Amino acid sequence: MTLDKNIAFGHLACAAAYVIFGINVVVCRDIATESGLAPIVLFSMRSLVAGALFWLASLVSPREKVPPRDMLRLAGAGMLGLFLPQLTFLHAIAHTTPVDLSVMSTTTPIFTMFVAAIFLKEPITWKKTGGVALSFGGILWLILQSTFSSSGSSETEPIGIVFCFINYIVFALYLGTCRPLISRYSVVTSMKWMFLASFIVSIPFSMPHMATTNFLTVTPQVWWEIGFMIIFSTFIAYYLIPFGQQRIRPTLVSMYGYLQPIIAIAAAIWTGMDRLTVTKVMAAMLVFVGVWVVNKSRAAQS
Repeated sequence: MTLDKNIAFGHLACAAAYVIFGINVVVCRDIATESGLAPIVLFSMRSLVAGALFWLASLVSPREKVPPRDMLRLAGAGMLGLFLPQLTFLHAIAHTTPVDLSVMSTTTPIFTMFVAAIFLKEPITWKKTGGVALSFGGILWLILQSTFSSSGSSETEPIGIVFCFINYIVFALYLGTCRPLISRYSVVTSMKWMFLASFIVSIPFSMPHMATTNFLTVTPQVWWEIGFMIIFSTFIAYYLIPFGQQRIRPTLVSMYGYLQPIIAIAAAIWTGMDRLTVTKVMAAMLVFVGVWVVNKSRAAQS
């Protein structure tokens, strides 16, 4: 009975985390377009507050000694897992619609596959290659239809897709290279050092923007959205995913990742921030089928 409860809590944790991530796509889109804050400023705020919360959590958690060598490695992991992915995401969301970004986010396993092939020597089969071709065909379709609508509302721009690709590649490198290091320590220990390193690196880049930013012009609604991004999308979600990983199999955890685009697309349409078109639906189908083919090929080898 206890085991069943643990498994159930693991499923709930992963589902809640990816629901939060899905909502965060729409929230961050509004922040990026309405706040007037530079992405690097938003990241510094995010890393400062979330990092402080992890440091506070460490005061009531078992203490772990981290040797200097691993301290440097955790700093590097912070660059790959926090600084670069979160910064490129904030840049990407300012130049893409929530629907398009959510569709492209499903290709993360494909980039992870390439990293695994390089670092873990996993073979790349013809089936995997075909799946990748289908997914990139769908993304290319999104690029070709990316223009400005007649109503003047911004659509996805090529620069936004470039930032998306950088985001997925960097995070795939993090997943493929940093797992042995992260698994040595608790979530609180690794996160507090990773966030600290990321915040320190961001300071020289964010300070010039902070000096010229009028924070009084940020509306209360946007401050609430920033609070959601920091508390829920960063601190709580970074707790929930490892919690779920400890209780259910990795394959099940990865399946919950597909909740993110569903929630993000539904939220974007419900709020009027984006719309579905026949072209987007067909492009999304190509992407999803390609990812399914890649995942099926990987499952057959496991």
